[in-house]
Amino acid sequence: MEYPNLFTSMNIGSVEIKNRLVMTAMCVGLAEHDGAVSEALAAYYEERAAGGAGLIITECSRINETDAVSHSSMLSMSHDRYIKPLSKAVERVHAHGAKMFVQLFHPGRQNVVIFPALWQFNERMARIIPHYWDLYFKATSKFDASAMDDPKTVKRMKRYMKPLLAPSDVPCGLGENPIRNQSTVPLTLSQIKTLINQFVSAAKRVKKAGADGVELHAAHGYLIQQFLSPYTNRREDEYGGTLTNRMRFLKEIIDGIRRECGADFPISVRLSVEEFYDMIGYPDQGITLDEGVEMAKRLEGFGIDVLNVSSGNYDTAQTSCEPISFTPGWRKYLAKEVKKQVKIPVIAANLIRTPEQAEAQLAEGTQDFIAMGRSYLADPKWPKKAMEGRSEDINRCICCLRCMESFQENIMNGKPVECAVNPRACRESKIPSAAPKDGRQRQVVVVGAGPAGLTAAVELAARDFKVTVLERGDAPGGQLILAAAPPLKEKIDWLIQYLTRQALRLGVDIQYNTQATRQLIDSYQPYAVFLATGGEAVAPRIPGSESEAVTTVTPILTGEREYTGKEVAVIGSGMTGLETSELLMEQGNTVTIIEMADEIAPGAYPVNASDVIQRLEKGGVRFLPGRKLERIGEGMLYLRRTDEVQEEIQADYTVLAIGVRSSNGLEKECAGHFERLYPIGDAVKPGRIGNATGSAFELARALQ
Repeated sequence: MEYPNLFTSMNIGSVEIKNRLVMTAMCVGLAEHDGAVSEALAAYYEERAAGGAGLIITECSRINETDAVSHSSMLSMSHDRYIKPLSKAVERVHAHGAKMFVQLFHPGRQNVVIFPALWQFNERMARIIPHYWDLYFKATSKFDASAMDDPKTVKRMKRYMKPLLAPSDVPCGLGENPIRNQSTVPLTLSQIKTLINQFVSAAKRVKKAGADGVELHAAHGYLIQQFLSPYTNRREDEYGGTLTNRMRFLKEIIDGIRRECGADFPISVRLSVEEFYDMIGYPDQGITLDEGVEMAKRLEGFGIDVLNVSSGNYDTAQTSCEPISFTPGWRKYLAKEVKKQVKIPVIAANLIRTPEQAEAQLAEGTQDFIAMGRSYLADPKWPKKAMEGRSEDINRCICCLRCMESFQENIMNGKPVECAVNPRACRESKIPSAAPKDGRQRQVVVVGAGPAGLTAAVELAARDFKVTVLERGDAPGGQLILAAAPPLKEKIDWLIQYLTRQALRLGVDIQYNTQATRQLIDSYQPYAVFLATGGEAVAPRIPGSESEAVTTVTPILTGEREYTGKEVAVIGSGMTGLETSELLMEQGNTVTIIEMADEIAPGAYPVNASDVIQRLEKGGVRFLPGRKLERIGEGMLYLRRTDEVQEEIQADYTVLAIGVRSSNGLEKECAGHFERLYPIGDAVKPGRIGNATGSAFELARALQ
């Protein structure tokens, strides 16, 4: 066998897991609005079980309906009514030889007061008013997270909503934590005892549903970790102070589950053994690795069956769900230190993306089980492809964080998580994994071999259409070639490689160095035409912008223009502007970023933006938000601040990073000439990778 360790069985307690592949808990927004397992969620889990995962750990499940509610469409184990729906999902997972644990959870301080405050009212209304949730999400979908910083909103939340419960009065707000301005109060002893009983009762329901075990979420900054961490636990009673006291809450939950569920019902603890506060400028705060390892040793002594090693919290979110710059396996040392000290199995997620990496980490004794989350969003068949020796056919997660960003966006509108590289993710119950082979070798021409064009080509070829791709460049990728050019963006290439391989495997004919015209397309006598002509950088008419010293980002990213030792101004601080600035900085230039908005990176996902900004700050890049570029002179830029004050700064070169517009000239040329003409991706509206792959996938599946 190519991966002898990866596909060897191993026990967790009394439960045998058929291989070492674990799908870790991820909230995907597919549960019923009341917290029951839905058909959509059951189908989502079943597809990953059918894809070969040995153990599936559900997303976090709340233990009560009062203070543990953190978003709609999340799982619940708070009442017996949730047992039967869960049992049906367990049966579907078991049918494929996989095992299933349910993760139990309370958010503590990492929550927004509106959810627990309104939940019970919403649940009552939903039982009375038909389509209540549709009305609710229509009203809340316009909610802007920035409103949490509005003083009036903060005042109303504090006045009308109960504060969040936590070990101590330490609200969230450091780093890029999206939760801010939430009132937090310490739990009373009576409330602590109630919560312990609720965790135990939830575990009993999990066992009644036929699941194979439970996992206690003591990681990523939620309630149990808040008790464990000296940063968030400032208590002076028996639940705070010493490590023994800080672990008491967790120990009493474990003891209760053992008492009620028996010794043969496995208990996992997902534990952040390092909070990484030093990475955001707060050294010596929170849980550090030495104490994390000591916690792991004590948990083994408490009688748990497996440790799921992780790191970080919302304050240090990039250390638990890494952005694109992080190296696969970067935190494997955390699991290795734990494994040296315990005899029970160790599960760990270490940004694992390939079977080769997974096998190596098992062989070197880093861990016993390979934990992956986002990898199963990107490719549910990851284990099966590895077992079949087809690792090159795995659609690898590129760490773009669209899943995390969409989760935050969609908790207020009732929609599920999205994956940029897998348009079917979280829609398994609605879209079959394989479309019917009804193409009958009818000819389809796709113009452009970027993410939209290649996605369409793959789906159409899988349907048995005869597909020809016309690409004007000499390589596939389109806009992704530019996206992969800045430092630490190499993972973008994974998607280009995957889509190209799948297209060729399915017989797609890709013609490079071919400029598509209406006449050329017409020569194929196509049944349908898909236009994935992409977009191009905007070059607005600013006085002086016609100078040779002014360019868009494109020539910088392609390498056509390269500056060294120059003063370079980058206009625009979106992700493209930030990443182009990093490339210029690494080439030895002095860089200034000018942004018209009052904040740098407006509209960008904060974790992604912060990841780049931290490196830019270390490299001495200057940021000038709240400035409008009015004129470009020789070696000089003329700016106007939001307070109308004019400024002048020196710049040898100016790089415009202020947007992309659709390249749709061919669409105008072809309009009315072809019966089935479908612009897709950036050719319709410039967007992100997920917009391109999603629109292409849907139109390719819908072609009749």
